[in-house]
Amino acid sequence: MRKTQPKKIALAPDPKFNDILVTRFVNNLMWGGKKSVSYSTFYHALEKVEKQTGESGYDVWKKALSNITPGVEVRSRRIGGATFQIPSEVRADRKISLSIKWMIRYSRERNGRSMAEKLANEIVAASKGEGAAFKKKEDTHRMAEANKAFAHFRV
Repeated sequence: MRKTQPKKIALAPDPKFNDILVTRFVNNLMWGGKKSVSYSTFYHALEKVEKQTGESGYDVWKKALSNITPGVEVRSRRIGGATFQIPSEVRADRKISLSIKWMIRYSRERNGRSMAEKLANEIVAASKGEGAAFKKKEDTHRMAEANKAFAHFRV
């Protein structure tokens, strides 16, 4: 029997937008415990997004996150010596987690001068339904669709 799961620690909302999701994003963006650096990078990125699009940077970021949030994913399961990719629904908490991680990962892989600039470009691309993070979501959905014949193996 597994031990009980630890309690989720409630995050404090960020100072500018008063949103817990922003704090969660910044925590994932952070390197080496430098949260203030991470906050300034995020806010600079939103300012750049505002200049590029003419809309509220925060709203564009929220739209971008919702565009790259996956609905289904494939999980490997070993059955009778063969490994099957079994499509399954993604839990609500994991959906957010995946979309945040993908956005940050593909922002880092972009070319640009600063992280704020790279992040801003990825946010704009994702809000339009383009970019590497959006492509990752599409690929994940395509994999799940291709393997839906194995859905009956779901746990």
